[in-house]
Amino acid sequence: MTSRKQLKAQVRARMAKTGERYTTALAHLGGASPDGGWVLRGGTDPDAAGLNAMLAARGISGLTEALLFGIGGGIGAGYILWEFKHDDSCHVTLGFSNSWQYVTRRTEKVLARLGIEAEWHRSAPKAAQAWLTGRLDAGDAVMVWPDRYQIGYWDLPETLDGHGGHPVVVHGGSGDRVYLDDRNLAPLTVARADLDRAVARVGTWKNQALVITDSDRAPDVEAAVREGLRDVVEHLSLKSDSFSLPAWRKWSRMMTDTKAAKAWPKVFADGQGLDLALQSVREGVDGRYGITGGNLRPLFADFLDEAGHSGLAPRWREIAEMWHAVGESTEFAEMGRQLAELYEAETDAIARLRAAVN
Repeated sequence: MTSRKQLKAQVRARMAKTGERYTTALAHLGGASPDGGWVLRGGTDPDAAGLNAMLAARGISGLTEALLFGIGGGIGAGYILWEFKHDDSCHVTLGFSNSWQYVTRRTEKVLARLGIEAEWHRSAPKAAQAWLTGRLDAGDAVMVWPDRYQIGYWDLPETLDGHGGHPVVVHGGSGDRVYLDDRNLAPLTVARADLDRAVARVGTWKNQALVITDSDRAPDVEAAVREGLRDVVEHLSLKSDSFSLPAWRKWSRMMTDTKAAKAWPKVFADGQGLDLALQSVREGVDGRYGITGGNLRPLFADFLDEAGHSGLAPRWREIAEMWHAVGESTEFAEMGRQLAELYEAETDAIARLRAAVN
């Protein structure tokens, strides 16, 4: 069987002879598909699923999406109600993964804990575009962070232009289009011009990109898992009512409070924007409707199974169903009660995890 290194050498030799781009030369060798034979695996969490695909393509073994999710710190908690005057809309931002408010933090943790060598790149638009082209021509897969509205295929309203988005993997190109892996199971392409515009849209992380430079080895997964378990316990034991478990308690209080500026009975007293806020909640907690995997508790349960703590996994699957019920709620008082129960359930489940890993 031809090794990855041998194949790349053959591709580069053909490129030198014919002047073809990498993906075109690859397609002519061994009947490879135009996307370079990339394996689409689907997935739940954009960060972990994308990184899993990239590592597998580099021959780095012994990993799964669930393991990578847990190694990065697994689940998180967060709640923010945004009010926008320009269109009188309200959006609910929910954080269900560790360090969710920091775009690249979990991926950085995973790479550091596994000792995986990688290259981060960020530059002005033209330089970033040239860098991406060079990487794709070299046969590399590149993780980028496009704006969801600008990338197009999510068919989002214009009001979400510039709201950001999750990572996707660019794994090849053909003509003026590029192949993307966004947990899809069928080929997905977008115009290269759309991708370039989307990754340059959000100032906080515009033109951010990642390439794995390591290859063909088995990292110390067991040690990385232990670090991930400690991280999730420490992170969800913090006192922050925006970025840790107390966020659920705060949110519960906001459902019935009548005095706080961000209390739902006050914000939605006239009903304006309520439908969009409830839609944000449903899409945030339920992976069947949302964009970023829902509440991610089932994936965390899978991680616990794979990490040797299967006795703790069923409770997190029960908690996931409790979150689904929140997504179906329309009465403030009922949602407040459910959120209070979730705060207690997750606090207790984290305490049990702390006892198991210490």
